[in-house]
Amino acid sequence: MSFRILLLSLALALPLRAADFKAKAEHVVLVVWDGMQPDFITPETTPTLHALAQSGTFFARNHAAYITTTEVNGTAIATGCYASKTGIMANREYRPDVNLAKLVDTQGALPIRIGDALTGGRWVQRPTLAEIVQSTGHRTAVAGTKPIALLHDRRFDRSASHGSTVIFAGKTYPPTARDAIHSLLGKFPDYPAPELLEPNTAQNRWTARALTESLWLEGVPRFSTMWLGDPDFSQHLTQPGSPTALAAIRNSDDNLALLLAALDGRGVREKTDIFIVSDHGFSTGDRAIDILDLMKKSGFKAFREFKTTPQPGEILVSALGGSCSFYVIGKDEKLIGKLVDWLQRSDLTGPIFTRNSHPGAGTLRDVRMDTATAPDVVFSFRWNATANKSGIHGQFTMDARKPGYGSHGSMSPFDIRNTLVAAGPDIRAGLRSELPSGNVDVAPTILHLLGIPQPEPMDGRVLMEALAAVDWDAPKPVTKTTEITRKIDGKTWRQYLQHTTFADRIYLDEGNASLK
Repeated sequence: MSFRILLLSLALALPLRAADFKAKAEHVVLVVWDGMQPDFITPETTPTLHALAQSGTFFARNHAAYITTTEVNGTAIATGCYASKTGIMANREYRPDVNLAKLVDTQGALPIRIGDALTGGRWVQRPTLAEIVQSTGHRTAVAGTKPIALLHDRRFDRSASHGSTVIFAGKTYPPTARDAIHSLLGKFPDYPAPELLEPNTAQNRWTARALTESLWLEGVPRFSTMWLGDPDFSQHLTQPGSPTALAAIRNSDDNLALLLAALDGRGVREKTDIFIVSDHGFSTGDRAIDILDLMKKSGFKAFREFKTTPQPGEILVSALGGSCSFYVIGKDEKLIGKLVDWLQRSDLTGPIFTRNSHPGAGTLRDVRMDTATAPDVVFSFRWNATANKSGIHGQFTMDARKPGYGSHGSMSPFDIRNTLVAAGPDIRAGLRSELPSGNVDVAPTILHLLGIPQPEPMDGRVLMEALAAVDWDAPKPVTKTTEITRKIDGKTWRQYLQHTTFADRIYLDEGNASLK
């Protein structure tokens, strides 16, 4: 059975239910550590998170969604759905109705406002946790060091938000909330100077305090989110495992401790379920290339930004860390085929996916990113398991000025495997779960704990194995590998996907490619 057929067949399965389960918690708090790898959870580096993992449930096989970047997974965490349903398939996409000349940031306030205006509020095509909770009459609080927090609760009109506030990189919806926060904490700090090689401590602490001291001033809402920008910032600045990155992880742990202390101080710690998740893992670039330069030398009319009105045959290139996407103006299938063939002959290319079928490539549907605005070609850079200078495994070729820096976005297991820990009165204590889980499972589980039905079926499942009051006879996970091959000049191009099926869900474990 092909990966695509398996996806379609399992999509028809009914979601798991626990009819007799009744949550004890009155609040749920979601904490995101951007770019946190689970191997760094230790008593020495993360005493607070390690203690929660010991007292609650640690998910040893959690999966980020592909593309393993912030906006894709931030949306997956918030909606319980993959890109094919949310419409957000990359950090930067070509949305010509928003900007004809260049790529737009899918988390950007202006593209979101324009996109929502053009689509009747469907920039994100599925409701988020904050929006769902607000629709039941409850207040929420979202605070993020990075702009991604806006995707969790982006409505500029707050009339139906029940007093909810979202903080995103120091800005707020409603805008009037900013003055009170600035009066309490001062203005949002600047990034540290890059040459100092310091973690983004000031912005993260400001965000944590803004949530706990301002948004929680009148009580802890039914649902809250805190998004910390480290260790992502510091691992991009240096690499995973560097002194700067380790300091950033310790700082995120300090902010988690601050949040827990605030819950204790308000007497609601024992009434709160807490989820700590990262959006993706991390790798290091072992070789730097300029994809645009390589394409131009091979005769492609490639651009990172159009200076004039785009013409048929031109290609807009979007570098996405460990992956890359291509928008072919005019959608000439012969040109797309030529581009796919060129990629397959290169030693930098991992698995390739196209909108329509091409020899040796998968399709966007295979990886659940077949959005209406998706590019014509997407590929993951080829990865390997070697260690960087800091001793941390996982490297790939990257579109960058020089190698040695941290990045993510590939189909490497080092990018896909990420952190998920849960603790609280409704969470099983002292469990290390070896069952597959994913970022898309966070939203349905939180809704289940809050007693709120899913307004639309989600791709994720309720994490039954972690619920303290549920006795669940879990099925056995089944891991398989699917391959696509093509003969090229006496050699064989081979790309593979490894995926695990569990509880009527499919989790993508990894993917890579070779030409031998």
